[in-house]
Amino acid sequence: QVQLVESGGGLVQAGGSLRLSCAASGSIFSVNAVAWYRQAPGQQRELVAQITSGGSTNYADSVKGRFTISRDNAKNTVYLEMNSLKPEDTAVYYCNLDLTALYSGSVSYPRRADYWGQGTQVTVSS
Repeated sequence: QVQLVESGGGLVQAGGSLRLSCAASGSIFSVNAVAWYRQAPGQQRELVAQITSGGSTNYADSVKGRFTISRDNAKNTVYLEMNSLKPEDTAVYYCNLDLTALYSGSVSYPRRADYWGQGTQVTVSS
């Protein structure tokens, strides 16, 4: 059973910084790709940043130069460093990990699937 636990959200003033963490636990064989998404009230969930399975890093235009995504493979953890925060960054942030993990059913085998964190609220006050 894979679990993702997010932490690091909170309330911060405009111009401040926060660091989000997303730790995966369970019978994990590999972490293939990682990403952070966010969803503001009344809006669709949007991709904020990602590290692809090939190692490329991509950012939404709105966060380029302010946010940095990184990963610690030894800890199965992904981070989002957020600097120069703006009120429009206010949203619930979700991590998304493309993992290969042990699937335990009538037969157990490695299975690749997408997993989501529970979400963490980031609120930026003006």
